[in-house]
Amino acid sequence: MHIQINTDENIEGSEELAAHITANLKTRLDRYSEHITSLEVHLSDENAAKSGAHDKRCLIEARIEGLQPEAVSNESDTLEGAWSGAAKKMQHALDTTLGKRNHVKGGETIRVGDL
Repeated sequence: MHIQINTDENIEGSEELAAHITANLKTRLDRYSEHITSLEVHLSDENAAKSGAHDKRCLIEARIEGLQPEAVSNESDTLEGAWSGAAKKMQHALDTTLGKRNHVKGGETIRVGDL
């Protein structure tokens, strides 16, 4: 799984930041790694030098084998909050998307008891 980190002109994209985000994404999305060909992370500061509520934004796009790309975004007061929240959203999106893909029609149900 290839991970690419992109920043806008208002965010300094350091090696340390990229390593931190990459490690977090690999940990959080490891169970889907055989299905994901690449992840693109886009970090932006919507208000540039001015501070404000929820002005940091992270968009994550996952390219999945045999399916359309999946994209999520999250806004926060901090960069870490933005990418961490987006990573959680991506995990939930992949649970849904790949869960549907792997569901076998006619498989066992979780329901028990008489109807």
